[in-house]
Amino acid sequence: MATIFSKIAAGEIPSYKVAEDDRYFAFLDINPMAKGHTLVIPKHEVNYMFDLDEEEYAGLWAFARKVAMALEQAVPCKRIGVAVLGMEVPHCHIHLVPLQTEKDMRFGNKLSLPAEEMQAIAAAIAAKM
Repeated sequence: MATIFSKIAAGEIPSYKVAEDDRYFAFLDINPMAKGHTLVIPKHEVNYMFDLDEEEYAGLWAFARKVAMALEQAVPCKRIGVAVLGMEVPHCHIHLVPLQTEKDMRFGNKLSLPAEEMQAIAAAIAAKM
């Protein structure tokens, strides 16, 4: 059974897409900790980060780096926080979170942003790719 992230990457569920190539997909978290909070996934469905083969693992991080650099240009911040938890959705993913302080990286904090603002943020990040 496909995860919600696989369905998002396949276009079966709408998302605020930031970037995509043939192997990886990046999109805004719909319950962000901060404006611009982005998830980066492999399109290949794997539950656990360390179950990826070495090439796909390295490729995921290289793709995430590109997304993080674009995110930092598009959303003013002091740093991009990175987290890998993978507990809520059984599809490995990297959280990229624009930070002003370390408190911005608390997973209990969730923002509710209007669709127009989410679209504008996604477009701004995508434009920097």
